[in-house]
Amino acid sequence: MALVGRRDGRNFGYGRQLSYAGPQALRDMFGGGHYGTVKTHSDRWQTFARWCRSEDGPGFNDARQIDRKTLLNYAGHLRQQVELAIATAQNRLSSVNRTLAALRSDQYVKVPSPSNALGMQRTTIRSTTPQGQDRDQVMLIIKALRHQQPRAAAIAQLALTTGMRLRETILADLPRLKREAEQYGKINIQDGTKGGRCGATAPRWIMVDDHIRDALRYAEQVSPDGSRNLLAPNESYLDFQSSVVRPSRDILRTHNLKGFHQLRAAYACERYEQITHHLAPINGGRCKRLDPRLDREARLQISYELGHGRIDVVSAYIGGRT
Repeated sequence: MALVGRRDGRNFGYGRQLSYAGPQALRDMFGGGHYGTVKTHSDRWQTFARWCRSEDGPGFNDARQIDRKTLLNYAGHLRQQVELAIATAQNRLSSVNRTLAALRSDQYVKVPSPSNALGMQRTTIRSTTPQGQDRDQVMLIIKALRHQQPRAAAIAQLALTTGMRLRETILADLPRLKREAEQYGKINIQDGTKGGRCGATAPRWIMVDDHIRDALRYAEQVSPDGSRNLLAPNESYLDFQSSVVRPSRDILRTHNLKGFHQLRAAYACERYEQITHHLAPINGGRCKRLDPRLDREARLQISYELGHGRIDVVSAYIGGRT
């Protein structure tokens, strides 16, 4: 058990720090398993804990002080962050609900409907064309990143050419991927994956082309000495986020790119066009009407390559099946 004190003590017995208590309670709740789920909820809880201690927050460092009003104030804080995606805001509230339940061992304090609390309704169908589809524009961004944040440039190249998530690009085992590319002509995305989808039970092979080879080569060049990925041996993922990812987002925005995730969507659109020889629906393609079977095959393949378990999620990247 991760309890360090009495259940009626500070943070319900999980320690003196709110940021520490949440992840410990989640590990107890999930019995030491579900590592991806625990990691995801823990990261979002850290964001909530920082807000609690901030000038904008209530100044709490004890989960016993958190009530429903606290959560509704946090929802208001998220609602004011105009750059925050609807899904991201709702996920953050949902993770706070889950972590509080783990800490309290009950569900008396929660936001029953994150979407209602935020006043936002999420959609899983993309309605705007993904940025990052203009290769010339992206290469200008990558060039700018190479001068100021070379490891962020590697992230951008890997996201665009392989469709990896941000976390996957940072934690990718570069020597293994390079070896697979040389031996098999394809690479298996396994590190930093979402929801524990890794290993032999969840292979995710991506066919290699020259763009991917260039991206892997550059990532290895900027990988710190003694590391197999983009993190230095003594560097945490959160430290990397603060020192590399966040500053690089300012560079992306100056070049009219909202974030790295846009490059993942651009990858999905490009793959759809490669597979079907039609534009992605969000770009005006009509493959679904002309050949529904081919449209479905493309979506299944893209879902697999992006590491999703459901075909319907692909609509968030390439547009709906209209």
